[in-house]
Amino acid sequence: RSQAKITMALLRMLSRSLPQARLVATSARCFSGITAKDVPQIGDPMPEPRHLNVNGDLDVTPEVMQSWQHNGYIVVKQLLNKEEITKITAALESDGAIRDHAFEVDDGASRKSMLCLWNHPGNDITGVLARTEKVAGTAAKLLDGEVYHYHTKLMMKSAHTGGRFAWHQDYGYWYKNDIMFPQMLTAFIAVDKCTPENGCMQVLRGSHHAGRIEHTMVGEQTGADMARVEHLQKVLPEDLVELDAGDCLFFHSNTLHKSNANTSPNRRWAFLCAYNRASNNALVEHHHAQYTPLDMVPNSAVLECDVVTDMTGKDFLDPSEDKTIAA
Repeated sequence: RSQAKITMALLRMLSRSLPQARLVATSARCFSGITAKDVPQIGDPMPEPRHLNVNGDLDVTPEVMQSWQHNGYIVVKQLLNKEEITKITAALESDGAIRDHAFEVDDGASRKSMLCLWNHPGNDITGVLARTEKVAGTAAKLLDGEVYHYHTKLMMKSAHTGGRFAWHQDYGYWYKNDIMFPQMLTAFIAVDKCTPENGCMQVLRGSHHAGRIEHTMVGEQTGADMARVEHLQKVLPEDLVELDAGDCLFFHSNTLHKSNANTSPNRRWAFLCAYNRASNNALVEHHHAQYTPLDMVPNSAVLECDVVTDMTGKDFLDPSEDKTIAA
C-alpha cells in the first residue's frame, strides 16, 4: 500500500511538471481519439461494425466516429458510384500507366500477387481520387486532424493464382519507418467485387486496442506474431469484409487484417490509399512520403479528370528499397 502511495505521488509530481505526462499517466485519451472506456474487455459484447450507405458523400457523424473508435474500421457502401468506379478501373487497366510499375509479391506459399505503389498522388485520375473530400477528407475526420498522403497502392490478385496476405497491422511495419504514433489509416477501395473465394479482407474487430504487435517476415511480406494473434482471436470477432466495386473499407493502422489466396475464376483488384497525421511525420526520411501538404479537391473532380497516363511526380516504389511489404 505504501508503495502504491509513493507511485501515485510521483505520478502527480510528474503530471504537474510535464502536462503531456498527465495525458499518458491517466490514459484519458489515446492519440487516435480513443478513450479508456472504448477499450473492450474480455467478454464484452462487440457492436456490429457500421456499414454506411452513401450516394457520393460521407458525413462522419458522432455515431460513425464511435463505431470507428470501438471497432477500428468502418465500411462505406458505394463510396464511388458506378460511373466513378468504372472510370477509375479503366485508368488502372490502361497501358502505359500504373501497371507498368507493378512487381510480384511472394506469399511464402507458392502463390504471388502483383503490386504497384507510389508515394505522391500526382495529377492523374488516381491522384485526384486520393485527394478527394470523401477519401482524404474522411481520413482527416477519422484521425481528427490534418493528414497527408503517405502512399497509394494497387493490389492485384489474379484469378486462381493470387496470393494470400498474412495477419498483420499496417503500423506493424510503418513503425519501422520511424513514425512515432499509429495516427494512420488506410482506405481500401474495391475495384472488383471482393468475396471470400477471391480473397476479400478479413478483419479482427477491435484489435487496434491491443497496440502494436511484433512482426516478422513471411515470404516477402511482414506478418504479425501469430501466438499473439491466436490469443486475440479467442476474444475478438473475426469479420469477413465482402465488398462490391466502389465500396470502401477505412481501417486503423493497428487493426489486424489479412486476406486469403484467390482460388476463384475472378480477379481481385483493390486500390488502397494510406494517410498519416501531419503532426506524426516520420523522424527520418525513408522510402515513403514525408509530410507534404495535401491539395484537397471536391468529389466532382474524379469525373472531371481525364488525365490517365501522366505519371509525373508519383514516385513509384522500388521494391528493393522496402523490406516490409504487405497488404
